Amino acid sequence: MSTSNLVVDNNLVVSGIPVQIIRKDIKNLHLSVCPPDGHVRVAVPTHMTDDNVRLAVVSRLSWIRKQQASFQAQPRQSEREMVSGESHYVFDKRYRLEVIERRGRHEVVTKNNSTLQLFVNPGTSTQNRALVLNEWYRHQLKARIPDLLNHWQSVLGKQVLDWGIKRMKTKWGSCNINQRRIWLNLELAKKPIECLEYVLVHELVHLLERCHNERFNDYMDKYLPQWQQYRDILKCEPLGHEKWDH
Repeated sequence: MSTSNLVVDNNLVVSGIPVQIIRKDIKNLHLSVCPPDGHVRVAVPTHMTDDNVRLAVVSRLSWIRKQQASFQAQPRQSEREMVSGESHYVFDKRYRLEVIERRGRHEVVTKNNSTLQLFVNPGTSTQNRALVLNEWYRHQLKARIPDLLNHWQSVLGKQVLDWGIKRMKTKWGSCNINQRRIWLNLELAKKPIECLEYVLVHELVHLLERCHNERFNDYMDKYLPQWQQYRDILKCEPLGHEKWDH
């Protein structure tokens, strides 16, 4: 997601809470408690002093601590061992993994709308089993994205030149505005389809407004009025074994 035209300033510590300050060309202060660990980020106008930032944070300490407690309470997925009986999610639907060793092509097959059968050669490592499953997840996303993209490009009147899917540790999506290319996080194949739609619209809106400012939010409100609901769903989903941020 675009982070142009901003300056990451010094950090403050307010009542024991580290606060990241980002100065940018905006009119008002915006305070966020960010997943997955509840770190505090404050976007402020370039002219605002540290003392004024500190006062703003102090006035919202109760809310900040409540949000941090909520993140700490979120369930986390255990590290994937890629063995039979594990739970894996496909667009928020739970499937039981069944690993079947046999000679031949590696593949994943859904069975009875409740089981993911992972066919691998005998002795296939945990890492390679995960690679097979991730490639299958990639195909699931590739099957869903074109229709969503075509719809929203028509609605927004903006076209991308390219899009792709990759694993990203710090973002759910990104938009290279100059190259008009969108990247979507592979992990979205595990989340509700609404989350995929929200991230896709978010990145397309960057073609209308580069920065995360009031104009950007106005576009989101106009085109996807329930976007904050979808964003909150994404925040409340079980966190992956690795730390992911939106």
